[in-house]
Amino acid sequence: MQKAPLLTLIPHTHSHHTSPHTRTAMMTTSHMNGYVTETDGGGGSVGGTDFLEEVVQRHREMAVDCPSDLGARTLPVRRSAQLERIRQQQEDRRRREEEGRSRQELDLSSSMRLKKLSQNPKVGIDNPTFEQMEGPGGSIGGLQILTAPPNLLELEDLLMSLKQVQHSLNDSQSQEDMELVLQLVQKSDFQKAFNIHNAVAHYMNRPSPPYPLTDHAQSLAQEVEVMMHNSSQKEGLELSTLLKTPHMQALMMAHDSVAEQEMQLEPLVPSVNQSETLTQWGGETVKIVRLEKAKDIPLGATVRNDMDSVVISRIVKGGAAEHSGLLHEGDEILEINGVEIRGRDVNEVFDILADMHGVLTFVLIPSAQIKPPPIKETVMHVKAHFDYDPSDDPYVPCRELGLCFQKGDILHIISQDDPNWWQAYRDGDEDNQPLAGLVPGKSFQQQREAMKQTIEEDKEPEKSGKLWCAKKNKKKRKKMQYNANKNDDFDNEEVLTYEEMALYHQPANRKRPIALIGPPNCGQNELRQRLLSSEPDRFAGAVPHTTRSRRDIEVNGRDYHFVSRQAFEMDSAAGKFIESGEFEKNLYGTSTDSVRQVINTGKICLLCVHTQSLKVLRSSDLKPYIIFIAPPSQERLRALLAKDNKNPKPEELRDIIEKAREMEQNYGHLFDAAIVNTDLDKAYQELLRLINKLDTEPQWVPSSWLR
Repeated sequence: MQKAPLLTLIPHTHSHHTSPHTRTAMMTTSHMNGYVTETDGGGGSVGGTDFLEEVVQRHREMAVDCPSDLGARTLPVRRSAQLERIRQQQEDRRRREEEGRSRQELDLSSSMRLKKLSQNPKVGIDNPTFEQMEGPGGSIGGLQILTAPPNLLELEDLLMSLKQVQHSLNDSQSQEDMELVLQLVQKSDFQKAFNIHNAVAHYMNRPSPPYPLTDHAQSLAQEVEVMMHNSSQKEGLELSTLLKTPHMQALMMAHDSVAEQEMQLEPLVPSVNQSETLTQWGGETVKIVRLEKAKDIPLGATVRNDMDSVVISRIVKGGAAEHSGLLHEGDEILEINGVEIRGRDVNEVFDILADMHGVLTFVLIPSAQIKPPPIKETVMHVKAHFDYDPSDDPYVPCRELGLCFQKGDILHIISQDDPNWWQAYRDGDEDNQPLAGLVPGKSFQQQREAMKQTIEEDKEPEKSGKLWCAKKNKKKRKKMQYNANKNDDFDNEEVLTYEEMALYHQPANRKRPIALIGPPNCGQNELRQRLLSSEPDRFAGAVPHTTRSRRDIEVNGRDYHFVSRQAFEMDSAAGKFIESGEFEKNLYGTSTDSVRQVINTGKICLLCVHTQSLKVLRSSDLKPYIIFIAPPSQERLRALLAKDNKNPKPEELRDIIEKAREMEQNYGHLFDAAIVNTDLDKAYQELLRLINKLDTEPQWVPSSWLR
């Protein structure tokens, strides 16, 4: 089926149109008018497979008038919309310049005399009139520099140039032709037109005044004066004095007066092509809606079949339908531009609307649903904790409008009218994508993931916990123990959906701690130690707690916080440790207070933590920045470990890579960034870049951190 510009209308798909792969167990209820309504499936249990697959078949929507690049919705290459617009403007300007040159170029083969001149390049003389147009400020390669004023030829110079050309011609025919040109130039009509050309060219080259940034320059100047009043710097006092001078204040007043007029919005004039009237049609009260749809602007609505009716099921944010406010969910479409719609399948409606644009006239039966007046919705920003591909989702009501995203993407949720299918943009796509896309609502995603996990557990109970089995290391190691409320079982039971986010820019005197995490032998400890050694005035480690006895060379509070076992266990029970463990019958742990002490000094605290510690760390007030250090390929990992005189077995390398995969799968939603350690020096530079970026750019953090 061909894609058209966009009125997303979405069909009810009949059972004989349903592909086999959609006949799967469903947990949603019916999608009536784009909303999911609870039902017991005719007396059966909610979520019965027979009922749910019937629901999807009966209420599937279809996108009509959908742009070709919207249907695919593949993950885009990240690019700057501003750079794209600049590139397009440069391309348009280059094309116009080439067209201008092509019009000015003479076809030498069209004139025997010009062809003869071209074959004898020695014929002719230098024209001093054009010497000033070359070099700086003149023309380069036939293109005039945009910043230079136009080099306009005066009438006298034109006459002199033509006479010089006439004298250089040898044959009488050419001289006679030139005489005719001279007579034309000397006519008053030509001279008037020539002068008008020069005047217009001079005016068109004048630079336009820039658009004002603000019309409150006076108030800004007053704020600066207040800030600079007590300044001890010479420049600050000089600026304050300058802003108080009458001339400067008069300039600010004049600027604000002009800027206010320039920035004033034009009054909104109702479009003659958009209207709504009520009338009688076939014994029914109908609404006649006229709206204008440009060829490159999608209409942004979806439809479905309800018996013989074609009903608007969803209004999509960003389309012409939403901007006009004339079409509503639940409206039945009777006619479009005189074409009867009732009784047609939505696939036929798709074909009818495929090439329609301009003024569209809809005859509608208004929805019987009484809706409250629209309110301005607050945009919610969330971080996706799972991957989503609408092409693999049998439940999505309109696959053409489904929005692809990956775990870690920031989504801007602009509508939650349908609690099961939110409308959203991916961060960075707002300027490139006209229509919002559909993403699963949080509760809907939790329900179906919980059902999926239940089905998988029923099918394969013997595989439960298999991922966490591994060979024991016979070497003596610290045995780590963790809060039971944050253990692996809790993590495995949690259904990951979205986390609400907000932008946060760290203060200069309160740096976010950096937590490095990764499988053993991936370099996180080496990277941490290199940072501590290279910039000790900027980075520091948290001083750990221990119950062992202090050695003679150790200083309490510098090497360890030495505490009794009873005090340690009390702090651990109170949740004061990010992680803790036991080694040779002594307890060790890193507390949130130790990290906070480093932050209060203005330094950046560096931590290497285990995955199970991330939830404790993130639930504190420390606002950590978590970086995952991932291993490279197996061969590259072997080469890196060989530099440290390590010779791991192939199965040990595979265990490291598999452990990294498990960590990313189970905890990747908590990572802020990831570095693949293919080379320690390169990984160190990338780590520094990420840390430096925290000072210059705001970062997305859980909104709960800022409450």
